[in-house]
Amino acid sequence: MHAGGMREEIFLPATYAAGVPYAMFRRLREETPVAWIPEPPVGPWPAGTGYWAVLRHADVRHVLRTPADFSSHLGATQIRDPDTPEDLEFVRAMMLNQDPPSHSRPRRIVAAAFTPRAVRALEETIRARARALVSAAHGEVDFVELAADLPVWTLAHIMGVPDADRRLLFDWASRIIGYQDADYADLSTADTGTLTPMGREAVARRPKSLTRPDGRPMNPRSRAALRDMFAYAHALAAEKRRAPGEDIMSRMLSGGLTTAEFENMFFLFAVAGNETLRNGVPGGLLTLLEHPAELARLRADPSLLPTAVEEMLRYWPPVMDFRRTATRDLVLADQKISAGDKVVVYHASANRDPAVFPDPDRFDVARAPNDHVSFGHGPHFCLGAHLARTQMRAIFTELLPRGITLTGEPVRMASNFQNGLKHLPIRLD
Repeated sequence: MHAGGMREEIFLPATYAAGVPYAMFRRLREETPVAWIPEPPVGPWPAGTGYWAVLRHADVRHVLRTPADFSSHLGATQIRDPDTPEDLEFVRAMMLNQDPPSHSRPRRIVAAAFTPRAVRALEETIRARARALVSAAHGEVDFVELAADLPVWTLAHIMGVPDADRRLLFDWASRIIGYQDADYADLSTADTGTLTPMGREAVARRPKSLTRPDGRPMNPRSRAALRDMFAYAHALAAEKRRAPGEDIMSRMLSGGLTTAEFENMFFLFAVAGNETLRNGVPGGLLTLLEHPAELARLRADPSLLPTAVEEMLRYWPPVMDFRRTATRDLVLADQKISAGDKVVVYHASANRDPAVFPDPDRFDVARAPNDHVSFGHGPHFCLGAHLARTQMRAIFTELLPRGITLTGEPVRMASNFQNGLKHLPIRLD
């Protein structure tokens, strides 16, 4: 494949339905570690301006820890630009899309819920849920569906979302993170008959169409596309103000978050809190099944589970890339970048950089050190990293003693952002 075609393939969501293009990343890392990638039109989505792909581990870390040069705020953190100035203003208000110092205040308010000490207090509850999920599963199951319950249940628990409404968190996250895949873009699995009144009211406000008046698709991260989710966030905030609890949402409201900040934080929890585990747990299991010697090694020595979890995250990064915007003319890896250019860091490529990881394409459950960037780096390092690791250890502790057989072809999500599986058919004995 010629260089131009290869670069276009790296952008196209359909590429990833067949697997992460690690061979392309390897070639570009060696030849053009900061490479210009075109953005051709995809289905109803118009062409974009193109962007710089950052592929080496050291350069990825540099971009992520240098917000003065590579801003999360200017154009937000998705490759695709927001459709309108109003959409850009909306996403800029989110903590994920802010730069220091404005990023620091909301992060401090939320951080207390995700300290190692706070997560330790949840550990036994998470273990019990993982134990119940796995012990109830027998015979043929779709592991993607089984694994999705743990992060949704955990999020509902820490956010104070009523158990009856927790499936709404699954649906909202699916629509947002899987919008490039037709199977996820309009997903609705919540049973309205079992929802709380505020859950039913939220569903009633869901947009009837995700097409704009001009015929173009509606940005899935816009306020218009998510009005049902934000209606729910406001209703939940009103409940928490009337009757505060020990959950993180009550804590955030009492900590001084405005209503607008609260709704944006709700968005972040519902999406970011879901995506890592929904992608990482099925991806980790598939990786183990594809490396039976390493699975046997882990079963023989369960004390390797913490390093095995880190290696799963390196080998199957749940999120493959994030975007920044250059704040000035600068040079990165000998490449001139202009102010306003999109700069996209590829975690998936950085995690296979041989300068950092010996024999990077080998899956090694005892790999140490393991300086992967699957949780990011710098001021936006994932707040929920410790919680995600705790959930992964909990569910794999329950899975390892079971007989597990792959019974069909795994089906990957078509997404240039999420490294996800839609189906993983297995038999649990």
